[in-house]
Amino acid sequence: EEPYKVNEKIRARQVRLVGENVTVDVYPTDKALEIAKQQGLDLVEISPKADPPVCKVIDYSKFKYEQKKKQKE
Repeated sequence: EEPYKVNEKIRARQVRLVGENVTVDVYPTDKALEIAKQQGLDLVEISPKADPPVCKVIDYSKFKYEQKKKQKE
């Protein structure tokens, strides 16, 4: 079970997009997904309880690795 919703698993109609090389703003989820895909990256929901949920454009496998490293420290 993944701790974060990624790409198509994100169910919100719109999200606040953050990350490098993106304009921070509220986007419809499908537009945010398109932006992530254009950069060859993933859309990851990092704050699901926010309104709208906050999603970050990142390489998810790298992100997961960093999270695991943090837990070990």
